[in-house]
Amino acid sequence: MKGKRFAGSSGSRLLLAGGAVALLAVFSSVGASARPDRAQASQGTVKAVAFFGFAAANSFAQATWAGVKQAAKAAGVTAKFFDPNFSAQTQVSQIQDAITSGQYQAFVIQANDGNSVIPAIEQAVKAHIGVVAEFTPIGSNYASLTPPIAGVTFVGEAPVHNGMELGALGIAACKGLNPCNVAYLEGFKSLPLDNARTAAVKKELATASNVKLVADLEGGYTQAEGLKSAQDVLQAHSNVNVMIGSSQAIEGAQQAVKKAGLTGKIKLIGNGGSCQAVAAVKSGAWFATYALPETTSGFKATQLAIEAGNGQKVPVTFNVDTLTNPLLTKAVWEKTHFKAQYCD
Repeated sequence: MKGKRFAGSSGSRLLLAGGAVALLAVFSSVGASARPDRAQASQGTVKAVAFFGFAAANSFAQATWAGVKQAAKAAGVTAKFFDPNFSAQTQVSQIQDAITSGQYQAFVIQANDGNSVIPAIEQAVKAHIGVVAEFTPIGSNYASLTPPIAGVTFVGEAPVHNGMELGALGIAACKGLNPCNVAYLEGFKSLPLDNARTAAVKKELATASNVKLVADLEGGYTQAEGLKSAQDVLQAHSNVNVMIGSSQAIEGAQQAVKKAGLTGKIKLIGNGGSCQAVAAVKSGAWFATYALPETTSGFKATQLAIEAGNGQKVPVTFNVDTLTNPLLTKAVWEKTHFKAQYCD
């Protein structure tokens, strides 16, 4: 899996750029297995969609929410963002309350903890609510796309795969350096998804004999957190060659590198397709970023949740990794012209 689509290999993939609505025809033609076990409901049952995102203050979740709203509008239904502010416990309570209210017939769940939401999701399926998990897999298997609950669809990619690809980008950035010192800025160590991704990054980096992981610390999902973490890294490891982290954290790391007078000497790799991250790759300020069309993903997840809530058969999974080559280096961007769908 290492580097399987790196740089010039993106020619076999067509980037579906632009708004999510423009991809509707493509989505409808995607072949995937469908679940016959979804509880049947009459056509037009869905009147309202509930979106349970990571946090309303998170730019990534806002990108998903933009797609949710687009799909809801296209279907003539309403949508509401339930904000747990990164709290798994709060999110579970919100899902349970939404079920009890009876006001929502379709759920799009961007779980803060894929395990914690299982009982609530099972309750929602029993209530004949169309449930789609977006971005975060349900359960503890972060290497699989298939939900462990019958009647639930997953739209996204496997975090383990994401981590391996980030590691592959790190190895590519280290080409010609021996040793090559790498620092990884993990998102939140309290999130199982982040832990699975981190383990995959480390495993992939370890496959290259010239790569040495010199730092692994929490980088978070804001520029401020990334700035502080990068400063800590540079204080302990002034000879670091590559830094990898969330796009927001790497935006902060870029500031730290500049303040240290090391611009151009440390290669930066982000995880996210924000306008800042894409612009940094295009300018050459960053070596790469892992970029997926998140608004498109939110649109697709909502479309499927509405269809499921209306009793239609829907795919078990939709892998957004198939929409574009996410290993966005400058060379890849020049071929695909990936267009960011949100800004940090």
